[in-house]
Amino acid sequence: MIAAALREAWREGSLISTLPANIVAGITVGIVALPLSMGLAIASGVAPQHGLYTAIVGGLLIALLGGSRVNISGPTAAFVVVLLPVVQHYGLAGLLLAGAMAGVIMMAFGLLRLGGLIQLIPYPVVVGFTSGIGVVIATLQLKDFLGLSPSGEALHFVDKLWQMLIALPTLRWQELLIGALTFAVLVLWRRVKTRVPSYLVALLIGTSLAAGFNAAESLPDVETIATRFSFERDGQVIAGIPAIAPHVLLPWHLPGADGQPLNVNLSLIRELLGPAFAIALLGALESLLCALVADGMTGSQHNPDSELIGQGAGNIAVAFFGGIPATAAIARTATNVRSGATTPVAAITHAVSVLLAMLLLAPWLSLIPMAAMAAVLLMVAWNMSEAHHALRIVRRAPRADAAVFFTCFSLTVLIDMQVAVAAGVVLASLLFMRRMIELTGARQIGSSVHVHDQDQPRGVVIYDINGPLFFGAAHKALKVISTVDREVHTVILDLADVSMLDTTAMMNLESIARDLGGREQRLILVNVSARLHDKMQRYGLLAQPALSVRADLATALSA
Repeated sequence: MIAAALREAWREGSLISTLPANIVAGITVGIVALPLSMGLAIASGVAPQHGLYTAIVGGLLIALLGGSRVNISGPTAAFVVVLLPVVQHYGLAGLLLAGAMAGVIMMAFGLLRLGGLIQLIPYPVVVGFTSGIGVVIATLQLKDFLGLSPSGEALHFVDKLWQMLIALPTLRWQELLIGALTFAVLVLWRRVKTRVPSYLVALLIGTSLAAGFNAAESLPDVETIATRFSFERDGQVIAGIPAIAPHVLLPWHLPGADGQPLNVNLSLIRELLGPAFAIALLGALESLLCALVADGMTGSQHNPDSELIGQGAGNIAVAFFGGIPATAAIARTATNVRSGATTPVAAITHAVSVLLAMLLLAPWLSLIPMAAMAAVLLMVAWNMSEAHHALRIVRRAPRADAAVFFTCFSLTVLIDMQVAVAAGVVLASLLFMRRMIELTGARQIGSSVHVHDQDQPRGVVIYDINGPLFFGAAHKALKVISTVDREVHTVILDLADVSMLDTTAMMNLESIARDLGGREQRLILVNVSARLHDKMQRYGLLAQPALSVRADLATALSA
């Protein structure tokens, strides 16, 4: 199961034969991943190098251990709404610890072979929370895009939005100019038929303009990565991004929310369990959706359980190298495939490319303006929002599905993603059960149906049961049977169209048989499948004196 994608590529012989093409694809996607990794770390509330550590360590290990040939893993926009509150409450140390816990949960998903089940989350739920995440990320970027100076750090979306509205008078035109120019290049570059990534061109232009502002005495300064972030080396505080490869460290030795090392205890683990589960569920869902998209683009087939094990192992390791949680990124994976990737070599090359860029270009990366990074994340938010899918659900989907979408979207924006996903899945499940209940019923039939033209004896009533009999549906379908006339001595239930029977249904059947037996009436079940018969036998339903099972209606009528 482990390293399934790498083993398959090796067995096929494609690992060596396609090496040049995959190296080129990996370098290309590495260029795209570089600014995104930094920007998503900043959006999550930590320094940009922690996003680079994620792309390097997570991208490498997940490629080696995962179940998809072309997935590119690293920090993603979907995590931002989960990670930012963790950083605000528990600091960087709490975030890394939650990421490691999420990795353990993801590995458990894979070992328990739950990969196929996670993909069953309803589409309106997925679009609802991805659209909501896009809105939250875009809102968070307005501060740097407009150069605002809001007072305080609000925790909730509405409070953040209000703070930015009242901070509009602090808008800095030079930040807006650079952000708008960067965003315009990102949009317009798509029309240019070239393989040069739009992110590279946009950031080069935005950084050049910012350097001009900062160099000219007559122009106002522009905030950059170097002016906001710093690191400590040999007791000295140095501005920007460290040109240091990720190295092993203990997450709890890093600063917590109060700036001091984290005190790990059972209470803290319990508090982080909720965010860790949300990270694991979201990471598992996004990685498997990404793998499905990649399968459609390449014609290959991923191993979902192996992919979850790889994602889990990668996230555990990332936490001990200073990286934030990782998962497969759909946009980077699509770029990887379009660049010619066919094996995990491309993802490995992508990780190495990010490492080399960090070691060789850290001083230059530190000059990127914050407004340009905000523009990049605004584009990520727009792509993630899937506005066309959301509008399609609102306009054309059944009202119940639209209600699920609006619920997930609203809860993601106004509360948090954990509540949104839980509520969305529960609501979608309830609506699904209601639809199943509507399809399940009991219909009284005459002598010409299923009886091969035999006359139906007096005192016998036959019901044809249709659909799955589970809680809710069972009560609706079977309640009519308990009201049969006292002149009836035999009730026959045709279960030929019953595909599923749960404990609630068997309890209802047991209650009906007991009531009929008390009135000296009997209950006969016909056309019962072997699987349902075994289930009834184990439950003890067939021990009821008034209940019996016959092969078909003809046999039951002659009994």
